[in-house]
Amino acid sequence: MIDVLKQNKELWDLFTRREEYGPLFLDQYNRFPYYLSKHRNIFEPEVSKFLIENGLKVEYLEGKQFAVCLTHDIDVVYPSKFGVAVYPSKFEVVFRFSKAGIIYNAAKLVKEHQVKNAFKTLFNKINKRQNPYWNFKDIMALEEEYDAKSSFYFLVLDKGDMDFNFKIGDLEHEIGNIADNGWEVGLHGGHEAYNNLDEIKEKKKRLEKILGKKVIGYRNHYLRFKVPDTWELVRKAGFKYDTTFGYADCVGFRNGMCHPFKPFNLDTNMEIDILEIPLTIMDGTLFDYMKLDMEGAWEVTKTLIDVVEKYNGVITILWHNNYMIDDKLKLYEKILKYCYEKGAWMTSGEEIWRWWRKEG
Repeated sequence: MIDVLKQNKELWDLFTRREEYGPLFLDQYNRFPYYLSKHRNIFEPEVSKFLIENGLKVEYLEGKQFAVCLTHDIDVVYPSKFGVAVYPSKFEVVFRFSKAGIIYNAAKLVKEHQVKNAFKTLFNKINKRQNPYWNFKDIMALEEEYDAKSSFYFLVLDKGDMDFNFKIGDLEHEIGNIADNGWEVGLHGGHEAYNNLDEIKEKKKRLEKILGKKVIGYRNHYLRFKVPDTWELVRKAGFKYDTTFGYADCVGFRNGMCHPFKPFNLDTNMEIDILEIPLTIMDGTLFDYMKLDMEGAWEVTKTLIDVVEKYNGVITILWHNNYMIDDKLKLYEKILKYCYEKGAWMTSGEEIWRWWRKEG
């Protein structure tokens, strides 16, 4: 299909994102934003449409018409009001919580020098009763109601790193539970990982140690991405697929594709041996960048789902765990229900990769 696409210069330039090679301007996070792109028809997957019209045939599990790649970036686990300050030299733990009983029980264990047990006591109670972001099991239970699975991409940061919120080791049990139940655990690269091979590899190794198996899926924090360099780095780090490639400031089809694809490096004139499952919709894009209300967010989302169904594509949806509350949780469930009623295959990035590898 590459040879067919090369015959149409406009679509070839869109597919390869030629305009992102050596851009004159980037945003504050060194991203190429939609507002700088010459390609304005963002809601129409023009390249996928062309490929379908020229012989691309796609089949999905059980003959389903299209697929939904469900994903969650785990940036935040502890809201700030659950912050903890530890002073191990004095065996002192300062808790900023309102429940006196929890503080007393944890402090009693600290006094007996059982610091590890103190944290377990504290976090077990907080996680189950008070922390709306410790909701991995709830997310899986909701998705299971609609015969769906998803991918969870975890940040692996150190104290002092930008956006550090949790130690990945604290989530070992939850990560194991996610994987044991058939959902996927992937890596969410930190701010600078998109441009740093050593960082990607080191964080991948740490997550794999906790998970107990290879990590194959990747997405970078804040959707930071450099064409074509990030694809090359992710490939060199040993990942099988990436799903960063989407705009932060607008939903839609960044390179006109609503199907997974192997990127093409214009500098080397070669395909990159990594599967890109392009990101279509991020919750923060709808609400924080596009400033849509719930009705507007649903109408845009519904439109994109219908378009992807039309072209037998894959729509990738990113819904953060800290967006799984109140009306935003209701909207996520509405998306699941709508896709379920349409008979979509709703699954993880890993399963999409496995299927696409077989189909390709």
